[in-house]
Amino acid sequence: MKFIYLSLIFFLLTPTLNAQKILPERERAEVVDAVLNERFTHLLPRLMDETGIDMWLVISREYNEDPVIKTMLPATWLNARRRTILLFYRDKAKDTLERLAVARYNVGKNIRSAWDKEKQPDQWQRLMELIQERNPQKIGLNYSTDMNIADGLVKTDYEEFMAVLPKKYHKKVVSAEDLAVRWIETRTPREMVLYQQLAEITHNIIAEAFSTQVITPGVTTTTDVEWWMRQKVTDLGLETWFHPTIDVQRSNESLVNHITSFSNRPEDMVILPGDLLHCDFGISYLNLNTDCQEMAYVLQPTEKEAPAFLKRAFAQGNGVQDALTDQMKIGKTGNQILADALAQAKSAGLQPAIYTHPLSLYGHSAGTTIGMWDSQGGVFKKDGEAWPLQPHTTYAIELNATVDLPEWGRSVRIMLEEAGYVGEKGFEYYIHGRQKELLLIPSNAAHLGQ
Repeated sequence: MKFIYLSLIFFLLTPTLNAQKILPERERAEVVDAVLNERFTHLLPRLMDETGIDMWLVISREYNEDPVIKTMLPATWLNARRRTILLFYRDKAKDTLERLAVARYNVGKNIRSAWDKEKQPDQWQRLMELIQERNPQKIGLNYSTDMNIADGLVKTDYEEFMAVLPKKYHKKVVSAEDLAVRWIETRTPREMVLYQQLAEITHNIIAEAFSTQVITPGVTTTTDVEWWMRQKVTDLGLETWFHPTIDVQRSNESLVNHITSFSNRPEDMVILPGDLLHCDFGISYLNLNTDCQEMAYVLQPTEKEAPAFLKRAFAQGNGVQDALTDQMKIGKTGNQILADALAQAKSAGLQPAIYTHPLSLYGHSAGTTIGMWDSQGGVFKKDGEAWPLQPHTTYAIELNATVDLPEWGRSVRIMLEEAGYVGEKGFEYYIHGRQKELLLIPSNAAHLGQ
């Protein structure tokens, strides 16, 4: 009884964000495994049919995991064990999907072990037996020139596999690039429900960071806020997949290229009234990731709202977002979307830059790349040139608008990034909305309260 009472007290005192409960580890594991089962049961058979691969082998060794296998492990497996080989065999005629592990153990509840080492001591030979019993038409392996996440099969495993594979099957070995990318990029309905929760938590942390609860103008530095955000994530029992960044744009100072100088951002800048703040921040939770950039303005002591010219500038950032999402149509390549979106934004009198990337099981994930900050003419590899936008995918809508502001004696760059969902026809919605107004940080709370 005492343990239950203490647990209740702990739960009531655990920080929550707008009643968005962050699950304890055991409950997270249940959700992760349930979602994974749904993906194996309903999503993977369809993707294998669409990509024409009836056998998919995912081969990996402990602490050198293929990026794909990391998305297939149950919650209690933090790494592969020894050499783990997953075999997925799709019999379309029978509408079945076998999920086997050529490993000493079942891989959670979703993939059963198909190797008894006492009966067949050689792991590779057991794999060959399974292949020959099923006689697949295509054997997909994870190697790829352009898609890093689909290129997880290491040289040693490839060579050992090919050395034992019967010659008659060699011509059936193909790259599983398309299948691996589709597996990583495609979201299920349940995942989209979870994604809304992640995005809300992310927005709430940013809102708290850009407030007087964290920032005291004239005292707090940009580095202070970065580490506050990092600590907040840790205190909530979450993780971040990159270190947060905070930067400042200030009137009468030359416009610094905040995009090109990630490693050269000024540190420990004291935040002052009149500063335009920008953050880049994301979390990892329930196997999904967020990536968000929002902006705030530190009010002068006599101000109750941001100057009108900054509000107009911010609206231009939203305008670039609209130009991009208007052009995100199913079947268009990343380079096509980029060119059309830049043209639409420029025709509206904007100065855009677009560098949008897939966002899902990884922060910088697999799928259609729509520009990079240093490739505004297009991305010259498959994910930009030839990979079409697919339905049921999620993206970090990342971009900026440069705005000339005579009132400030300089230009500003409105840098925004929000999680968005692509449906059956194209872009459908921002997963937890988007920022439409600058967050405001008072520098004289007593004055504002009058």
